[in-house]
Amino acid sequence: MAESPAILVIGPRWVGDMVMAQCLLAALKELHPQAAIDVVAPAWAAPLLARMPQVRQRIEATTKPGSFGLAERWRFGRSIRGRYDAAYVLPGSWKSALIPFFAGIKKRVGHRREMRYGLLTDIVPLPEDLKRRTAQAYFSLARGGTFQFPKLTVDTENQAALLRRSGLESKKFVALMPGAEFGPAKRWPSEKYAGFAHAMMAKGLAVALLGSKNDAPVTAEIAALAPGSLDLAGQTRLEDAIDLIAAARLAASNDSGLMHVAAAVGTPIIAIYGSTSPQNTPPLTDDRELVWLGLSCSPCHQKICPLGHLNCLNTLDVSLVTAAAGRLLEKQAA
Repeated sequence: MAESPAILVIGPRWVGDMVMAQCLLAALKELHPQAAIDVVAPAWAAPLLARMPQVRQRIEATTKPGSFGLAERWRFGRSIRGRYDAAYVLPGSWKSALIPFFAGIKKRVGHRREMRYGLLTDIVPLPEDLKRRTAQAYFSLARGGTFQFPKLTVDTENQAALLRRSGLESKKFVALMPGAEFGPAKRWPSEKYAGFAHAMMAKGLAVALLGSKNDAPVTAEIAALAPGSLDLAGQTRLEDAIDLIAAARLAASNDSGLMHVAAAVGTPIIAIYGSTSPQNTPPLTDDRELVWLGLSCSPCHQKICPLGHLNCLNTLDVSLVTAAAGRLLEKQAA
């Protein structure tokens, strides 16, 4: 590879996965300090990638999620022909490797996954124990470098404006992220979050509820059960959520994209797990508390509880999360 290579990364389509992809980007930048790294990603990822110093630019993903779009991928690949020395394909699908192939990029790196022989020139082994450990799997594609936790930059001017507008004070509130795009088997119940919100307000901390517009029904339930909490779901852009979470004293979240954002901006995080395992996708930070019952039926990795009881979350008591918050607060005070 050239001393100053141009590298194309085919990025993932989920917020948390995109945050964890920075483990690969940082390793590539360590191995090739002069590299220009571009990431193919949908429009929603622009503010997230803008907070990663390793990224030169985002390139619009022109294909729709779930679509094959062979002709569109061919046109896209041909349009960037001759621009890149290497490509790294993070998604595991066969079609995700087509763009670098059509672009004629000489070095095309990825895991085998959907039998991508021919499309990739460098197939990196993916041991069974890494298949669900997303950050480590992405990092392994670099074949070198140091595994580093993701670190997103913060826009302090935007942060200050958001705090003024919302009436919050830096480090005097708790950020709650109760949504989970994956499905209900990842969501701690609204009444549990409301109980935790009451406990935090009793400690003199304000409570802010954050999430996308899809999370608004859930945050509205919590706000109704915990009067005094500030419901901002659907009212902030992704970059705003990044900056607000960075200003929080601590955060509590399901296994979700914003959980990984909290870790990447250095906010102490309580991560609540149900159908997934903290061993696979924990928040990558030393300032964390992992709350998981580890029942015999979990992790099932299902969107909806296959047994119908959701005991992994319904029986996870508020006191466990409150105790985790206490430990983080004590650590800050030490």
